[in-house]
Amino acid sequence: MEAEDLAAEYETLVLPRFDEWAALTLGFGLVETARAAGAPVVIDIRTADRVLFHVALPGATPLNDLWVARKAATALLFQKPSLLVGVEHRAKGGTLADHGLSLATHADHGGAVPVRVAGTGVVACVTVSGLPQVEDHRMAVEGLRSLKTRLDGPDPQAGV
Repeated sequence: MEAEDLAAEYETLVLPRFDEWAALTLGFGLVETARAAGAPVVIDIRTADRVLFHVALPGATPLNDLWVARKAATALLFQKPSLLVGVEHRAKGGTLADHGLSLATHADHGGAVPVRVAGTGVVACVTVSGLPQVEDHRMAVEGLRSLKTRLDGPDPQAGV
């Protein structure tokens, strides 16, 4: 994936609002997607200071929890998808260490996508871990797209 394509994709993922109920809707939607695919993933939705949703599905391992924390830290810090951060680093021959960041706390691999609200900016991050990084990224993006469609619908208060 190209950085320009990832950045353009991310620009389309601005939500009208986001709260704890929206986080649950997003989380449960991702659980259903992962369950239908038999995906052994951890799904996590967090703000900078608290976890709003977290689940480990069958086949996921404790290492996936560590990946979630590291990818989410990167996405929240750079305020862009962790896959995009990694693609940009690799294109420039750079690393997270260039920013003084440790691989123990940050990862620039795909799967973490910041949640942005129109007029507010980044308010949270949704992360998927357990699949190859591009698939983790795609699942998180599809979850956000689905939530955006639901929130942008004719009755924005329905079900969220």
